[in-house]
Formats: sequence, C-alpha cells, structure tokens
Amino acid sequence: MEKKDAKNWEGKHYAFFCNRECESFPCHKGVPEEDFNCLFCYCPLYALGEHCGGNFTYTAKGVKNCTGCNIPHRRENYGRILAQFRRLAELARRDEDREKE
Repeated sequence: MEKKDAKNWEGKHYAFFCNRECESFPCHKGVPEEDFNCLFCYCPLYALGEHCGGNFTYTAKGVKNCTGCNIPHRRENYGRILAQFRRLAELARRDEDREKE
C-alpha cells in the first residue's frame, strides 16, 4: 500500500464490521464496543508467526496464543493489516512452491 493511499479506507463500510450478536462478543478486552471490529475475526497476521506484531504468547504445547492481542479488533488497524498482505501472499507462494517439489 502506498503512503498516499494509506488511509483511503477510513470511513468506508468495508473496513469495519461489528457483530454484537456473536456468542463471543467481545472476544478480546481493551477495545471500546463501538470500535470493536469483527472483520478480521480470525486474524490474518497469525500466519506471520512471531513477526505478526501482536501481543501473543506460546502455550506449553507451542501453540500461538493471541488472547492478549486486540490488533485485528481495533477499528484503526484495518490499514495495518492490509499492509501485511504482501508478506502473507509471499508465505502462501513459498508454501505452494514447496508442495510442487
């Protein structure tokens, strides 16, 4: 995403969705209800592992635990997540290349 277009999503309906009817709402603490974004319910940054930029830990079994992170659920972080899609696409491409070997 280029800097000049970095905030062109602000105020757009596609950049925010709140599902107050969800059985788990709100699933993370620390985000005001009116700004709680459910659009990235399953965080796309999870695939970046330790490079996701979020507040996470690993369980004793080595599973990434994101319960302390609210990055995908903050209205203002839509652009932050979109900015990582190139990295995610590169991971997917590398994974596909490995499958072809």
